[in-house]
Amino acid sequence: MSRPLPAWRSILFVPVLNDRFVEGAPSRGADCIQLDLEDAIPPDRKEDARARVGDVADRLAAAGGEVIVRINRPFRQAIPDIESSVRRSVMALTLPKVPDAGHVRSLVEVIEEVERERRLPQGHTGLVVMIETADALERMTEIAAASSRVVGMIIGAEDLAVSMGMQPTHLSLLVPSMRLVGAARAAGCLPLGFVGSIAGYADLTEYSSLIDEARSLGFTGAFAIHPAQVPVLNDGFAPSEDEIRHARALIETFEAATARGEGAVAFEGKMVDLPVVERARAILAAARRYGMDGATDFD
Repeated sequence: MSRPLPAWRSILFVPVLNDRFVEGAPSRGADCIQLDLEDAIPPDRKEDARARVGDVADRLAAAGGEVIVRINRPFRQAIPDIESSVRRSVMALTLPKVPDAGHVRSLVEVIEEVERERRLPQGHTGLVVMIETADALERMTEIAAASSRVVGMIIGAEDLAVSMGMQPTHLSLLVPSMRLVGAARAAGCLPLGFVGSIAGYADLTEYSSLIDEARSLGFTGAFAIHPAQVPVLNDGFAPSEDEIRHARALIETFEAATARGEGAVAFEGKMVDLPVVERARAILAAARRYGMDGATDFD
């Protein structure tokens, strides 16, 4: 059974034990706040982070934020992470270093049990799956379709580069990234990310170019490791006002011509067929998801 997909252009990482980052998170403008129990937490502080994640998630959700939690990969850490994180205020869990579909299904069993214990609706907790190893790269289609809970998929560029014995460059990541877009679209989940390393955020002009490219390649949003990236993601993954106006005018022209029984439709000097119209409809649908003006529905 399919589930509504979230409207996440920007997913801001927030270390759950960093009070300053937690307090500032609601004001950053991110579509989603991702509390991190994995890389941002030293091994000797994992228990402290688990003890705190519920309260932090509740406070951020009460402030109007959409909250997800990235858990750890090893089962002995993942299970207590799940027990600490599955709650009404947490929309999804991010699963790092997913090796195969069986891993996803095994964790779903634990999530289902915790949801029942806490009287949450079954299916409440979505999943974002991270592709970070060579073996997972070959199984993306199965991973994306492993559970109806999967709402998004993203490549962990740095870890994937290590697994593949390559540098995380634009060239080396292009093919894996495009394969991910195909797997995510086929499974009906969000293709997240961009072609490049998440570690590079200092040059926002270059970062903006990567995000513009990512949207053109079919990605819908990405993780942000620094608040300065959030407005770049929000702008880059949303249609511009000109795109919205163009899409509206194109659809109006097409529908008027169709109503007159005309088979060939011209718009701004170009012939328009159904795929072009569907792209225009997708632009308006994206604009509606982000609450933008002028995104009138055309049915």
